[in-house]
Amino acid sequence: MNKGSKNIRGLSVVLAVHNEEKNLAQCLDSVKDILDELIIVDGESTDNTLQIAKTYGAKIIETTNKLNFHINKQMGNDKAKHELVLQLDADEALDEELKQFIDSMKMVERLPAQAWNIKRKNYFMGTWMRKGGQYPDPVIRLFVKGKARLPQKNVHEQMEVDGTVAWAEGHILHYSNPDFATYMQKFNTYTTFAANALKNENLSLGLMTMLNYFVVKPVVIFLSLYIRHKGILDGWVGFVFALMSAVQLPVTYLKLWELYERK
Repeated sequence: MNKGSKNIRGLSVVLAVHNEEKNLAQCLDSVKDILDELIIVDGESTDNTLQIAKTYGAKIIETTNKLNFHINKQMGNDKAKHELVLQLDADEALDEELKQFIDSMKMVERLPAQAWNIKRKNYFMGTWMRKGGQYPDPVIRLFVKGKARLPQKNVHEQMEVDGTVAWAEGHILHYSNPDFATYMQKFNTYTTFAANALKNENLSLGLMTMLNYFVVKPVVIFLSLYIRHKGILDGWVGFVFALMSAVQLPVTYLKLWELYERK
């Protein structure tokens, strides 16, 4: 852990995890030299996730594995004790430029912002995506404690910030979908969450809703990612990403239909 005498403030790194033995060490190796506190919220992992976390000196909070993982993320953010908080996913890592930027924020007399957008590179089926809305894919992950919070309503939501948001230097490297099997696991989780959210909103299953979820929205999403955001330039991978992003809508509708039938 970083104990540099020039540091004016400390850095708490926070992760929420569930069965992340394949990813966790790579993530923690990328931050171990700059953190002053490591908090890991574990949602009922059954693999070696906890054992790996302990080797990095993590403070571990054990809880349930919630469908909306942002609840566990916010739980960890609330427990952070240092002024700067960096919230990461286990399948992410920092590049050297971002590490240097965060280290510099620990040393400045006065912070220039209350939160920072960080550019993210997304790894999909063996390729770093350049287009299709997947780069620069900014996410707010670095913030002053108490100045940013997750709404905990949606799996793709951004943090709400009380104050100024600036841009960080460097990138988060997001190894989210190294292969199609991993993508489909997350696809299933996201569509299930979306279906439950629509059920809570009492969305009707009428003809117009079905057309919207089977035709209109999928076509709009595919054309937006593949043409407007130039996913076509990412080749075959860009096509697959745009197609599967569109397919999420009819799958969500079918899961919603099942929820109503079960009721």
